Amino acid sequence: MSKRRVVITGIGAITPVGHNVSQTWQSLINGVSGVGLITHFDASTLPTKIAAEVKNYNPEDHFDHKEVKKLDLYTQFAMIAAREAVADAGLTEGAFDPLRTGVITGAGIGGILTFEEECIKCYTQGPRRISPFFIPKMIGNIAAAHISIEHNFKGVNFNVMSACASANHALGTAMRTIQYGDADVIVCGGTEAAVSPLAVGGFSSMRALSTRNDEPEKASRPFDKERDGFIMSEGSAILVLEELEHAKARGAKIYGEIAGYGATGDAYHITAPTEDGEGSARSMILALKDAGMKPEEIDYINAHGTSTPLNDKGETMSIKTAFGAYAYKVKVNSTKSMVGHMLGAAAGIEAIVCLKSIETGIIHPTINLTNPDPNCDLDYTPLKAVKHVVNAALSNSLGFGGHNSSIIIKRYS
Repeated sequence: MSKRRVVITGIGAITPVGHNVSQTWQSLINGVSGVGLITHFDASTLPTKIAAEVKNYNPEDHFDHKEVKKLDLYTQFAMIAAREAVADAGLTEGAFDPLRTGVITGAGIGGILTFEEECIKCYTQGPRRISPFFIPKMIGNIAAAHISIEHNFKGVNFNVMSACASANHALGTAMRTIQYGDADVIVCGGTEAAVSPLAVGGFSSMRALSTRNDEPEKASRPFDKERDGFIMSEGSAILVLEELEHAKARGAKIYGEIAGYGATGDAYHITAPTEDGEGSARSMILALKDAGMKPEEIDYINAHGTSTPLNDKGETMSIKTAFGAYAYKVKVNSTKSMVGHMLGAAAGIEAIVCLKSIETGIIHPTINLTNPDPNCDLDYTPLKAVKHVVNAALSNSLGFGGHNSSIIIKRYS
């Protein structure tokens, strides 16, 4: 059986640099950083006092006051991004079969804000004071559930949790599900809201976060010699994946085609990648094979690019392994240089960035790359956006535990 073609017909996002896709994209091509001092809680006693938070966010601009009490912030973000994506795709009543329309989200942590709040209540006031909404607010699948309920999507419905690779795994799984005929439309992507004392404190204890507190906007500096860790971030990015003939039949706008997916495991370490990036190289090679493409057909790579010493060096080596001599010719960048690391949502916004680069012919900059690491010697599009025809893009996302994922998005023709 030949695989059905899968296209992208809707996109939505809420990020540290914009409350929708348009605002986010304009910020990215203009090199705007979303990093600043943490305002969600008092971080004065932590070695890391900075994060990339969603700015000027008021939940009651989007939800009824009573509803807000039932929704963790990570779910709120997912629902907001999904609303934009669903509207963008024109999935109005009658435009889709509810039984063949599903939701697959990715979240690396889930409702940790609710978890912390209720734990404090439990150990200060007693377990009988725990909210009846605790479990359905906190669990990692509930964002997918709320999107399904709100839009009457009755098909496949679940959440993928593979740390920072979650959204790419969600996208790849959605693609496979449609390809093999189990759904016609899937709303998918990632969401996260973990700028909290427990999460930031935990990552700080691992020494994974940047401590450039005096220069927040310069702290996320992928591939730079002076990088010292990643930046915690939050937000959501959701895409509508659709079987090609289904999209054509209803006259949907087509942003691009998701053509290839690769996923591998390092089988090496719980947090560190392999020094040579062997696992992520295999992920890219599998994605190319799945798409039936050669390395030279990829115009642009959106790197995982976390701004950590180990990741950036290892990912550079993996690109060289997968792409050979062509690695020095392909354009590369890191969205995380501006939005920080959205964890389980990271691959979602990076997939949207790939689509916007295909649509506009612009590759956004990797900001703060002022002193390149000699071990990171590819073309990372430093400091300024460039005009470049993009017909096909590859996006990498790698997660703690050795989870590697790569997707290929290409121009629809």
